[in-house]
Amino acid sequence: MKYDIIVVGGGHAGCEAAHISAFMGASTLLITMNIKNIADMPCNPSIGGTAKGVIVRDIDALGGLMGKVADASHFQIKMLNSKKGPAVRSLRCQADKTTYPKNMLKKLNETKSLEIKEAMVEDILVEKNKIKGVVLANGETIFCDALILTTGTYLKSNILRGATSTEGGPHGEARSNHLSDNLKKLGFTIQRLKTGTPPRIKASSIDFSLCSEEYGDNKYYTFSHDDEPKYKIEEQQKCYLVYTNENTHKIILDNLEKSSMYGGYVTGIGPRYCPSIEDKIVRFKDKERHQLFLEPESLYYDEWYIQGFSTSMPEDIQEKMVHSLKGLENAVITKYAYAIEYDAIDPLELKPSLETKLVENLFTAGQINGTSGYEEAAGQGLLAGINAVSKLNHKEPLILKRNESYLGVLIDDLVTKGTKEPYRMLTSRAEYRLLLRHDNADIRLREYGHIYGTITEEIYENYLNHLEEIKKLKEFLKHTKLEITEEIKEKFEKENFSIPLNKTSFIELLKRPEITMEFLNEITPIPFKENTQEIVSIDIKYEGYIAKTQKEIEKMLKLEEKQIPTDIDYKKVKNLASEAREKLEKIRPISIGQAARISGINPADISILAIYLKKEYANE
Repeated sequence: MKYDIIVVGGGHAGCEAAHISAFMGASTLLITMNIKNIADMPCNPSIGGTAKGVIVRDIDALGGLMGKVADASHFQIKMLNSKKGPAVRSLRCQADKTTYPKNMLKKLNETKSLEIKEAMVEDILVEKNKIKGVVLANGETIFCDALILTTGTYLKSNILRGATSTEGGPHGEARSNHLSDNLKKLGFTIQRLKTGTPPRIKASSIDFSLCSEEYGDNKYYTFSHDDEPKYKIEEQQKCYLVYTNENTHKIILDNLEKSSMYGGYVTGIGPRYCPSIEDKIVRFKDKERHQLFLEPESLYYDEWYIQGFSTSMPEDIQEKMVHSLKGLENAVITKYAYAIEYDAIDPLELKPSLETKLVENLFTAGQINGTSGYEEAAGQGLLAGINAVSKLNHKEPLILKRNESYLGVLIDDLVTKGTKEPYRMLTSRAEYRLLLRHDNADIRLREYGHIYGTITEEIYENYLNHLEEIKKLKEFLKHTKLEITEEIKEKFEKENFSIPLNKTSFIELLKRPEITMEFLNEITPIPFKENTQEIVSIDIKYEGYIAKTQKEIEKMLKLEEKQIPTDIDYKKVKNLASEAREKLEKIRPISIGQAARISGINPADISILAIYLKKEYANE
């Protein structure tokens, strides 16, 4: 049997990779160990969050599935940081752990040219450094032209609780015992990483009256740019807020050596920005309490998740920790927390297209690349799928720049700087985050979707209409003038706004920090959609900042345009620092811009390299 593309792993990266490959016309096989675990959420049952919510919007703009499936599967949604600036706002929803995988599987089953097979991949076939296929645990060989590995946390994974270590993946399922060893034989650097998850609690055993209620937003939102909301605001499920206390901290500190991490049983490196509760207590000793969220996993069963309470303590200590929390004194633990160790590759061995440097037409995406989080995995899977098909079709890969998408930042960080711990996307990692907003993902990325054939013509037409609406609204605001009548004066006085002295256009009024679209709508109803008004309002209010950012981007793009030939011999570049030469040789950046972002390479090295390229490759 032969396919254009084989995708190994049915997690969030695998689902996006398989779907987009097949959508683009490639015959695709998705191989997963258990079809019931398609798009599983072994950790937090949510989609989105700070920066991550924008990634989901980006995925949707490029034709991915995560946003649409999340919209059809959640029971609470809210905009985080809604009272802060637009650069840090992100959607987050509580997805139903039962419904989300079912809806994703339905989408995959509806995708033409895509087959799904239950099996364990033990090895990959490589001839002359080019992928040829995979070998299954039963000895069967399946051939392909391109392969995408999205193995999640299953490579030689161990479940850890205290001093107890059990071979297995999430849910105690079978792990992949040989694939990472076989990758190592091909020359890949294998590193050991760790992540974890909190205990699950029987909801009927929680005294919610002692917890603070957390509601969804009283406003409709969607991750998808194309779908209407599928929920009713008043029917959203409540979540709850609780805190650790002095007793919780004492239990943890008194038993610290029993933790897998602090007892020396963990060899993998855990995520710095999503630490275990024992790590939080040790690192932030000055904090009297830590915030925790109680969130339902599904509306179909009686199990809740303690967000922020990840631990690798033994089960008896977990009981004491949980029972120390207010409202959980009699809580019944249905599933104990655990840490999980697994193998991953060094992402410095990847090209920006997510194709490996060692084996042609072999792509990797998700936690195998050293990332954490469903959203980061899904975004990588989407781009790996697009680029695998593009490679087979002899097209240039889609490499998003740092000013275009959080996915561009994520992948550039991975392939340029590498990571020794599970990488998590943060708004602070994106230097151009004012441009990488929730509201403008389609404006940033839909054109790529059209060029690469990842969206339908109908979606593209809707996008063009959206651009036209933005243009019309700006004209409307420019030409609509505010007459200063007594009634208008009263409206301004009521809000304590200074009254304009002369007849003023709406666009000039919007430049004032205190004036909002909502206020202008009270004066004269603005006949444009709310999301169009939001984009235009941000563009006008932040015009100066955006212009300044664009100038910085222009400088960055000039460096990106200075390509570095793939056959360059860095040994011939005289006067380079030895560390710079070593890193350039290993990472092999594609441009001067990327070279400048490599840790340990200073401006003098970049100047030397630029002069060398100008001299040696002037006629190319």
